[in-house]
Amino acid sequence: MIKSTKTLGLITAPGYPDKVGERLQHELPDLLSYYVEESYQWEVEYSVDALTGVTENSEEVLQATMDKKAEEEWDFAICLTDLPLFKGKKPIVAEAYVEEDVALISLPGLGSTPMIKRVREAILQLVSEMYYGSSEEERKQAEERLQAKDDDEYKKLKNKNSKRLVGKRGFERFSPIKRETPDEEESNIDVRFTVNSPFSGAIRVLTGMVRSNRPWSMFPAFMKVIIFAFTTGSYALVFPTLWMLSNDYSIWRMSLLSIVSISAMVGWIILAHHLWEKPHNGRAGYLRKLYNTATVLTLSVTVCLYYFLLFLLFAFAVILLIPMGMLESQLNEDPGYINYFYIAWTATSISTIIGALGSALENEDVVLSATYGYRQRQRYEQIKESEEEKKEAEEEKKEAAEEKKEAAQEKKKAEEEK
Repeated sequence: MIKSTKTLGLITAPGYPDKVGERLQHELPDLLSYYVEESYQWEVEYSVDALTGVTENSEEVLQATMDKKAEEEWDFAICLTDLPLFKGKKPIVAEAYVEEDVALISLPGLGSTPMIKRVREAILQLVSEMYYGSSEEERKQAEERLQAKDDDEYKKLKNKNSKRLVGKRGFERFSPIKRETPDEEESNIDVRFTVNSPFSGAIRVLTGMVRSNRPWSMFPAFMKVIIFAFTTGSYALVFPTLWMLSNDYSIWRMSLLSIVSISAMVGWIILAHHLWEKPHNGRAGYLRKLYNTATVLTLSVTVCLYYFLLFLLFAFAVILLIPMGMLESQLNEDPGYINYFYIAWTATSISTIIGALGSALENEDVVLSATYGYRQRQRYEQIKESEEEKKEAEEEKKEAAEEKKEAAQEKKKAEEEK
């Protein structure tokens, strides 16, 4: 017997959500058959749309999802956006409009890890909400179907509860996601998943935003700075002054020097590449603060990776360049390998400060693309270009139709003259 087909469309914003959608496209068909309804053959298509990544209004995101669903003739559509969405001050994790079979997932609302598993479970839950409905009776029906399934199948699915968005993990216990059915005033929302706690919700959203920024993707842009800093620091290693400083510094002074050097690097990158979001008429003040905090945290993660790599390089250089006997003669005491550790630590901190002040990142676009404000500006430009291309295509079509009409009139006139 040939099964009828149901199509789920995934709409993603350009960038990280696009990579998530591409990976899930191949995993979801079998899972949908297991989790939602096995009598259909499920197909998953995904599309990239910049419009879903430029607005912080969930209703506008859902409207764009409905338009895309109608255009592609999908049965269901879910939008994955990397923007933080809010209802009042509560972070929105997901929403579904059951009547139109559309839903959205805000990736920052899911937190930082493990992202793919949470997105996968959230998609399955939202399709179940759209297929069966969101009322208590309909949720009970979906629950009974899940409970009748073999628990040994698809063990990787931690969520087999018809009212939960994702399975319970450590972060969900600390920051639980609450399921809501909005009142009649919100006629286009049938179910919403939010985080009620302001503190845990803020941590969830910020860590999710940092994950969406992909701080590791910026690391290749630091290679020029690493080379400059290591070259400068290696030259300083041959002078005893650095050895004596590292021997006299206390652990607190060393830690403070590390913090200052990392902060200097982060501050320099923000200032040099204009990453700080300024007041914007179309953006709420708390969102601007959220964007700036996410930028600082993202850069801090990247610079800490840079700092650790630089430390490893200096640790190797110290052992290679400084004989233990020479170190003993300069310090007037019996040194140990712990002294090598402190010398490498001091050289790393000083070289990081020098690297921050004296060099430039190789690929500015990589750094800019790791911030929300810049990505949104890029997406606005993409939408503008797309609209201009569409307008030009319509004008060309109109001109072609007029030319065709004129040609037909001339032909008719020629025939009449004959």
